[in-house]
Amino acid sequence: MTFPAPYDLWFSDAAFDGSYGFTLDTLRAVAPVPPAPGFADRWRGWRESARSTDAVPRILSSSDRAGRRVSLIELSGVDGVRLRAWYVEPLAEAPRVGVVHSHGYGGRERVDLSRVPRDAAAIFPVARGLGALNVDVGAPEEREAHVLTGLSDPDAYVIGLCARDLWLAGDALRELAGDLPLYFVGESFGGGLGALAVPWDDRYVGATLVVPTFGQYDERLAAPCLGSGEHQRRHVQRHPEAREQLRLFDASTSALFFRIPVRIEAALWDQYVPPPGQFSIANAVPAELLELQVLPAGHAEYPGLGRVIVDARRAGREHLERSLTAAAEARD
Repeated sequence: MTFPAPYDLWFSDAAFDGSYGFTLDTLRAVAPVPPAPGFADRWRGWRESARSTDAVPRILSSSDRAGRRVSLIELSGVDGVRLRAWYVEPLAEAPRVGVVHSHGYGGRERVDLSRVPRDAAAIFPVARGLGALNVDVGAPEEREAHVLTGLSDPDAYVIGLCARDLWLAGDALRELAGDLPLYFVGESFGGGLGALAVPWDDRYVGATLVVPTFGQYDERLAAPCLGSGEHQRRHVQRHPEAREQLRLFDASTSALFFRIPVRIEAALWDQYVPPPGQFSIANAVPAELLELQVLPAGHAEYPGLGRVIVDARRAGREHLERSLTAAAEARD
């Protein structure tokens, strides 16, 4: 199989083309899915309902590392299930911002502070069902079972619950650290959850979404892949009615409602999260709010990856600072 350059050299043994035949120009033309009737009302209703659930964060254990305290905590999800997460706070000063930092599919083994300023408090929630902290808690861990759990009932669909749990993570962070402005960071699975959850939460001043998933289901369901979308694609082939059930959980639709600065790092080649889905989320964000970094590839090793990661993390921290400044100026 022949791939476009430089992927013909980087991924010569790949089973299929992770660009799916798209170029940057055609990716920038992928339209988000318009809201179905009642889309915004449903998400606003879920947000309002979540306000009545108390996160009740409880610190289970703590240790100090390089000027920060890292605590294992427990908090409630939107349906009351108790989930575990990590909470991080600076030791030398009061935090000036709170970072809610989600993760990729499969969960999280440890905290990653590369996108968190030293004077920030942060919560690293682990999605229900996923490792290392919440295996089979509130949802099954196995990938296919997880991404399809509860799909027939919008109030119980696991992707919606995971997104709505992020609101409680923000509650827990502010209860522990104080009434801070929030900034969101999420990659892949976590990026898609952020696109679903953050537009409805007015505590956020900005967000970074890295190779975000759950975008543009018309494209997602047409593209065989190595990620969770493949389980959804095969399920919809067997149960065509599930295409309608997914409309409430399209991250490209929810991204149309962003009213804060959003940085998106989207990849031209990705066998796990097809690029048209990633770019559909970027294309949904109002142009004046969007900062787009185009990555050569996602979910893959390639020459120069280390420098791309370093530059992206630095740019993400700079975006956080600009978002904080813009929010402060808007208040004054």
